[in-house]
Order: sequence, then structure tokens, then C-alpha cells
Amino acid sequence: MKLYITPGSPYARMARIVALEKKLESRVEIVFAKTRVADSPYYAINPSGRVPYLVRDDGVGMEESALICDYLDRLDGRPAFELPPGSAGLEARRLEALARSLVDGLSVWNRELARPVDERSPGVIRHETGRARRMVELWEKEIGHAYMRGPLNMAQLTLGVALGLELRNPDFLWRPGHPKLAGWYERLAARASFVATAPPRA
Repeated sequence: MKLYITPGSPYARMARIVALEKKLESRVEIVFAKTRVADSPYYAINPSGRVPYLVRDDGVGMEESALICDYLDRLDGRPAFELPPGSAGLEARRLEALARSLVDGLSVWNRELARPVDERSPGVIRHETGRARRMVELWEKEIGHAYMRGPLNMAQLTLGVALGLELRNPDFLWRPGHPKLAGWYERLAARASFVATAPPRA
């Protein structure tokens, strides 16, 4: 299989982490895609130009990080990231959605910063800065939840990828005033799959 990524994409990083955690290195080839450039050859593979994009062994392509992570997790018939049953699964989805909201907002912010200075939207940056600040405050409280303390799951993985975007955005200063969240992140960030997929500094 081929997994198309860009080094700085948090969504692609999620898929890469799952591939490493599931020890799929021999089955999944990582391919660096050129996105957001005119006439990239990648657009012939994935017309949307988004990453991650997985081309399965049967040649069928799959887009959307959550779908790709779920597919990779189930390849060996022993899913490790499956949601728990019943109300516990709803709670797990709630936490994952909160983490995904932080990733999504930071991605919008980072895309603005990637534009030429005279093309950036101060309003968008201001909005996403505020959103990130509120979400980090919320996570300082939520990080004590039992689901965030057990075996690695998609809520933990998603939140860890979000917080790791500090490497891409020097203005995302989430650590001061959030000791519980920072301590939790330091332990997760030391995990081999997180170390191997750390995004490049902006």
C-alpha cells in the first residue's frame, strides 16, 4: 500500500502513527506528496489534493484520516483503536471530537500563516487564536479523564498531534498555565511513533 502524506500535516501524522503502532512499516510505503502547487502529479492520484491518501493493495484509494486510521487498525484483524461499547464509546467519541476540533482550528490558523504576509486574514488568525486558547483551557480540565490515561486511543492520538503543532506555529503557546496538559503531552510525545513522525519546525 502507499500512504501519501506531507510532513507538516497533522491529519497525515495520525495515519502514520497508527501504521507504526500497528507495525505496518513493511506493508505501508510512505510517499511524500506535493500539494497546493499547480499541476502537481499528485492530483492525478488524488484529485482533491488532500492528505493523507491511502492507495490500498487492490488499487482503491481512500481519503480522510479517520477512515484511513480505522482501515489500518483492522488490517491484522485485531483492532487496537476500536471504540469501547455502549456509553463508554459515546464518551470516547466526545473526547475525540474535542481533540479534532483543536486540530481543525490549528490547521486553519497554520494555513493562514503559510500565506504571504499581505494575503493573511487578521480576522481568521484572531478567531483561531481565541479558539485554541479556549480549547487548551478545556483540555487542562479534561486531561484527567480516565480515557485519556489508559492505553493509546484515537482521542489521545488526536490531541497529541494537535499539541505537537506547536512546532509548526511559534504563536501557539499552549504550555504556560497548563501543567497537567503539558505533563501528559510530554509522556505521549516520548512514544516512539510520535518521535518518528514529529513535524518539521516552521
